[in-house]
Amino acid sequence: MVAFGKKLRESQIPEWREYYINYKLMKKKVKRYTQQIEIGTQNDYYVLRDFSRLLDIQIEKIVLFLLEQQGLLARRLSRLGEEQNGLSQQLTETKVDELQEQYRAAGEDLLRLLAFVEMNAIGLRKILKKFDKRFGYKFTDYYVKTRANHPHSQLKQVFKQVGIVAVAGAIFRNLAELEDHKGSYISIYDQLDLSHKAPVIESIKEALKRLSNSTNFLQFLGKHAMLLEDGLSDTPESYVDERYHFMSLVLNLGNTFLYMVNTYIIVPTADNYTMSLGAAATVCGIVIGAMAVAQVFSSVYFSSWSNRSYMQPLVFSSIILVVGNTLYALAYDLKSITILLVGRLFCGLGSARAVNRRYITDCVPLKLRMQASAGFVSASALGMACGPALACFFRRNFKISSITFNEDTLPGWTMALAWLVYLVWLCICFKEPPSLMPSEPNTGKTVKLILENGCTRPLLLNEHAKQECADQECDDDDDDDEGSSKRNRKPVDSIISAYKLLTPSVKVQLFVYFMLKYAMEIVLAESSVITGYYFVWSTTNVAVFLACLGLTVLPVNIIVGSYLSNLFEERQLLLASEIMVCVGIILSFHTSIPYSVPQYVCSALITFVSAEILEGVNLSLLSRVMSSRLSRGTFNGGLLSTEAGTIARVIADGTITLSGYFSESKLLNVTLIPSLIICVYAIVATCFTYNSLY
Repeated sequence: MVAFGKKLRESQIPEWREYYINYKLMKKKVKRYTQQIEIGTQNDYYVLRDFSRLLDIQIEKIVLFLLEQQGLLARRLSRLGEEQNGLSQQLTETKVDELQEQYRAAGEDLLRLLAFVEMNAIGLRKILKKFDKRFGYKFTDYYVKTRANHPHSQLKQVFKQVGIVAVAGAIFRNLAELEDHKGSYISIYDQLDLSHKAPVIESIKEALKRLSNSTNFLQFLGKHAMLLEDGLSDTPESYVDERYHFMSLVLNLGNTFLYMVNTYIIVPTADNYTMSLGAAATVCGIVIGAMAVAQVFSSVYFSSWSNRSYMQPLVFSSIILVVGNTLYALAYDLKSITILLVGRLFCGLGSARAVNRRYITDCVPLKLRMQASAGFVSASALGMACGPALACFFRRNFKISSITFNEDTLPGWTMALAWLVYLVWLCICFKEPPSLMPSEPNTGKTVKLILENGCTRPLLLNEHAKQECADQECDDDDDDDEGSSKRNRKPVDSIISAYKLLTPSVKVQLFVYFMLKYAMEIVLAESSVITGYYFVWSTTNVAVFLACLGLTVLPVNIIVGSYLSNLFEERQLLLASEIMVCVGIILSFHTSIPYSVPQYVCSALITFVSAEILEGVNLSLLSRVMSSRLSRGTFNGGLLSTEAGTIARVIADGTITLSGYFSESKLLNVTLIPSLIICVYAIVATCFTYNSLY
């Protein structure tokens, strides 16, 4: 096999040699960056910026030369067209042959230009892949995303060959007219299949097809980088289309919505419920946090279960949640705080959010995945707002037989009924997707060749797969560690292996995620106790306040996504949001000044909204700095961030409960002190790793 660098040199047009991508220089740069990072003379941020600048220069050189050559061809064709039109009534056989020869010569020059673009497109793709492989970043996603959609993008000239296709169209049309000059002219736009096909036309079409295949990979990445899902999915897109089922997606999002409602529906009444069972009001922290404790474990087994099935874990989740909510409601008549906690633990064991995320990644086509991801966020936000709001409608107190229905138990009964209805709907309408790796032994599509190196590959490959194989064939001497690159892309199989892959930047971002979830949980979980003590708020007032906080999620994310992200770098937004969370926490403290409603509402709003902004930015940065091996499998990046957030909620709820040993007048400040310390530490850690974020 011939290395790509040698292949590039051999195929270069001598007089254009200086305008090709300098593959050798780029390759040396990647190796030099590796050595510099290993000995500590450079950091990741410098490498990213320097390599991006170098690529920009290379692409600008290619694009400007390409435009110059297109202009020369266009001017040449324009003169030929004027000559042809001037002699339209006096064309002789000799003149027709002469014009045809000149158009064919222009076609040959266009073929050279197409070969130039194709080799540069392949070189660009390969150097991006090499960088990702060496450093473990999703640099290609970052580079293509930021360049492809920019109004002054030069990379679009690589994506879309509009100028080249226009030049080719002019050659096709004029050759067709010259072939038919003795009869009536039929435009190529009316007759798609020309009866007269010159060899140069066929060659140009084949070259355009190859060039399209070479750039499709970059177009795919440009769109795919906009998503928060797995950027290294090996599932063919055509197969994902077969797995897609609209009603199943709706049911998946319904599970997300109901679970968030289930999480927050008890918050306004949890303190009253615990006191009615003879416990202190601050025990509500344990009641709310019990669900998060169980979720720490359920996230792992649900993530693993989703490797084999989607319907089974969703059915199991629904059944567990029916049982958990029923136990939560029955605890009132049984006068048992233990039953209450067991009910909430069962609810946490039914958390299928790992399945919800995985379903969108694996079973929704790329063209719909962004909308599905937005639907997931919207369903979560809506559930977060609806949960507390529903508590406003539970101001009832009656009995059926010996079972009590009041504002404490109705949340449990309502959610048990909702999950039961959902379970029936799930069993009727959900369609289990085919297995992740299709197997059709009776068709030609799955016939496999056993290669000499022991690997197996499909006999019939789609264009994207062919391109990937071509890349592998050209890469054998590009890296000394090529043989281990495939092993390095395997998903991790244990939490310990996952932890070993965490760089300092990733650890800091996970800690930031921990901090923001801790701060949010403190605000939400202790709201009923704090407002009841300082302002004597009713359950309805608390419910409305929490619902209003929940309704800020979507508008805030829209503002950040469509406006702020275009004005500032994500790392700048990250640090600014952390500082604003810290400001919100500081403003929440009760000092010598009497504590007022405006102070509480404003400080809670600043903390909560800043944490929401921080969450979106943090997860986006986390997906960039995290190893590609953590993008798939059971112990993936999504699971790690979910676990960090869940543990934060558990500790926050435990803090509220432990603070019950102090008087209620000290509860607010006692719970805010750990929040402030964690927040300050997160800001300091972010400052230390600021240059490694991009």
